[in-house]
Amino acid sequence: MSRTSVALLAALEALIVAAIGLGICLVPITILWAAQYHLGADFAVVWRSAADIWLVGHGVNLTVALDPQTVAQLGLPAAGAPFQVTIALLGFAALTAGLGVRTGMRAAETAQRLVGALSALATFAVISTVVTLSSGSAVVQPSVWQGIVLPPFVYAVGIAAGFGFAALRGAPEEDARPVSTDGVEAPAPGSGGGGTAVLSVLRTRTDVVPERLRIGALAALRAGTAATAIVIGVAAFILALLIFGHYGTIISLYEQVQSGVVGGVALTIGQLALLPNVVVWMASWLVGPGFAIGTGSSVSPLGTDLGPLPGLPLFGVIPPGGFAFGLVGVVVPLLAGFLAGALLRSRVDAVAGRFDGIQDRVLVALGIGVVAGIQLGLLAWWSSGAIGPGRLHDVGPNPWLVAGLAAAEVAVGAVIGLVAGARVRR
Repeated sequence: MSRTSVALLAALEALIVAAIGLGICLVPITILWAAQYHLGADFAVVWRSAADIWLVGHGVNLTVALDPQTVAQLGLPAAGAPFQVTIALLGFAALTAGLGVRTGMRAAETAQRLVGALSALATFAVISTVVTLSSGSAVVQPSVWQGIVLPPFVYAVGIAAGFGFAALRGAPEEDARPVSTDGVEAPAPGSGGGGTAVLSVLRTRTDVVPERLRIGALAALRAGTAATAIVIGVAAFILALLIFGHYGTIISLYEQVQSGVVGGVALTIGQLALLPNVVVWMASWLVGPGFAIGTGSSVSPLGTDLGPLPGLPLFGVIPPGGFAFGLVGVVVPLLAGFLAGALLRSRVDAVAGRFDGIQDRVLVALGIGVVAGIQLGLLAWWSSGAIGPGRLHDVGPNPWLVAGLAAAEVAVGAVIGLVAGARVRR
């Protein structure tokens, strides 16, 4: 396939990715506009609302300035001054990143890998810029530089992950790569020259790092990521059980809102976009620090102290008296570290000649904890923020506490999985 064809197809895919996210925002708002205003109001208001939601979903801050009449109707005196909405609805970011993974894997299958990736990213950046410049109103104003930078950044993370998955899936073994007469590895069969050249350069640079350090760092990165995935997976499973267990409470909150069918659909879509945030909050609860829904509130294994909550039915899963299993949830990150260490043990034993001894295994276990702590801390940071004025300025977990405790707990479990398992076999 020619370079022009790859670039055009990648640009088209980026256009589709952006259209899917914007369409999820635009369709329900358009239906609501048609049902309540009978197509009489200005459609620009509909587009700006959808664009603002899409931008918030990628971490773009919104500055809200309400008029005095609206403040009086809402009964929120703190909303009289302009306030920011800084929380990211991670459902849209997850959608963009997930579709970006598909874009990266498609680009990696072609001979013009970098051309495809750069074309898709440039197209998405142009779309994000147009959306940012066409959004906003007298009431809501998004951050322009964040709107231009953050959505393409999320898409770029997905593309990079797609490249990594494609490399892991299709990379031949080291011994199977042909070597030319001048000692340089030849390109793998069926791979693109440009991408192979980049990989060869990266491989040459990493060869400078001592072998034991390189092996240990890669092992810690893989196992730490696996531990993070285990914690997030258990958190998602527990949240699903809580939703089913508190189904009646959620339905009663829907009835209290009285939003109608179309409004209920829009509210449900908004909560689905917030659902990844709540999963990360549950993971923070398992780690120990928990999370807050408003300044002064706390939902943690030690207890629950809640004030007035926003009118979202999804928050009905939070019992006023706290969760029954309490500190038992802290076992999850310990178990995640143990499983990551146990899964890594066979790989460590396979390279025992270069990576052996209790000290080396402890260092790798500490690296696993650091990787998991950084990843969970970043997720906690991205899932938190402000959703309104006053006490709603603080919502979500404390990323520093989550990162520190997660690193310690996962490292302890990984030490047991690596060191104790090795002693038992000996």
